[in-house]
Amino acid sequence: MPAPSSPLQIRPYEPADWPALWALLEPMFRAGETFPHDLAITEAEAQLAWVEQNQAVMVAVDAAGAVLGTYYLRPNSLALGAHVANAGYVVAEHCRRMGIGSRLCQHSLQAAWRLGFRAMQFNLVVSTNSAGIRCWQRNRFQLVGTLPGAFRHKQLGYVDALVMVQGLVEGPKP
Repeated sequence: MPAPSSPLQIRPYEPADWPALWALLEPMFRAGETFPHDLAITEAEAQLAWVEQNQAVMVAVDAAGAVLGTYYLRPNSLALGAHVANAGYVVAEHCRRMGIGSRLCQHSLQAAWRLGFRAMQFNLVVSTNSAGIRCWQRNRFQLVGTLPGAFRHKQLGYVDALVMVQGLVEGPKP
C-alpha cells in the first residue's frame, strides 16, 4: 500500500489500463452502495459506461504505475444543459482515506473548467456515503437538494440521494 506522501500522477486513461480499472470498478458496482449500475453489470457494459460514454476518463497511478483511482467527466445533460459537468469517482479500497478522492475531485474540477463547463453537478450522491459527502463538501460542493428514497441500496433498501453542485464560471474553488 502506498504511503500518503507517495507520488500520485493523474493522467488520461489508456486502453491498457482497463484490466486494473475493471478491478476497481467491479467491486464498487457489485456492492450496490454508491453507484446505480445494475449489480450484474458485465465487464463490457462497465467499459461502455465508464470509458466509452464519457468525455474524459482519468486514472490516478502511483510511482510504480499501479492504478489507485479513476474518474470520468461528461456533460450532465444534453444540448441546453450540456454546460454543466458530471463526474464519477472510484478509489481503490486499500487507498481510501489518503486524499486520493479529493485529488481526483480537484483535478476533475480543473479539467471541467478548462473544457468550458460552467458548473459541476452530482445527481445521485447516496446519503449513506458519508466519506464521499465529506469529500465533496471539503471541495466546496453545495447541497442543493435531497431526493427521498431515490437510491435502492443493496443492504439498506431505499435511501435518500443528494444533489450537489459547484459553480465553475470563475474557476473551481477547491
